[in-house]
Amino acid sequence: MKPIHKELFSEFLGTFILILFGLGVVAMVVVFNGSKGTFISINWAWGFAVMFGILVGNYSGAHLNPAVSIALAATNRFDWKKVPLYSLAQIFGAFMAALIVFVNYYFQILKVDPDLTKTAGIFTTFPAERGHLMLGLFDQILGTFLLLFLILCVVDYFKKAKAEHLSPIVIGLIVVAIGMSFGGIFGYAINPARDFGPRLMTVLVGYSNNGLTDGTFIFLIPIIGPIIGGVLGAFAYDHTVAKLNK
Repeated sequence: MKPIHKELFSEFLGTFILILFGLGVVAMVVVFNGSKGTFISINWAWGFAVMFGILVGNYSGAHLNPAVSIALAATNRFDWKKVPLYSLAQIFGAFMAALIVFVNYYFQILKVDPDLTKTAGIFTTFPAERGHLMLGLFDQILGTFLLLFLILCVVDYFKKAKAEHLSPIVIGLIVVAIGMSFGGIFGYAINPARDFGPRLMTVLVGYSNNGLTDGTFIFLIPIIGPIIGGVLGAFAYDHTVAKLNK
């Protein structure tokens, strides 16, 4: 059995790398008003970020996402007792990555948002249309359903092909595809840690429109939606593709 502290450190590091690159590219696009990147570059960079995060967090299995840990536990692939610890490590990794990105882009952020009222979206997700949280919930369920369903397909396929080393690349491409196809409604968090850790950071550094303490309850959508979608995706895989491949 692997020592739990090593597993948690692996989850922290992998999530840290994932979020560092992911938020970094969003900051690049926002603070330079689109002159140094686009939505497409954001999608590709998030895909690379996932790939790098998986490579760094490989020791623990590179969940990097509470929705992944919960879905794996719900389908008897992971120990439920470890889910809270993994989730905390993932949230902390995301929080620290967000803080580093904030420090790195601090002066550029102040140039475009001196009162810290407009750029919280660099770090955390918001609905494209305020007041339509249920659409955002469906969006997050759908995106994370696809994520878990396809991750399990990829992992099992490459395990049978004895080419597991290719899995991080293809999983990264899954995230690129989800972003390009469904990224506009709620920012495709599809990961409670990716959203909640950085959102905590925005609260602590003084953002007023943070979706957590501003009374909007926006923070609940990227937590509840991915958990539901991830579990549904894992169960759907087990009752469709997994059965066909037996």
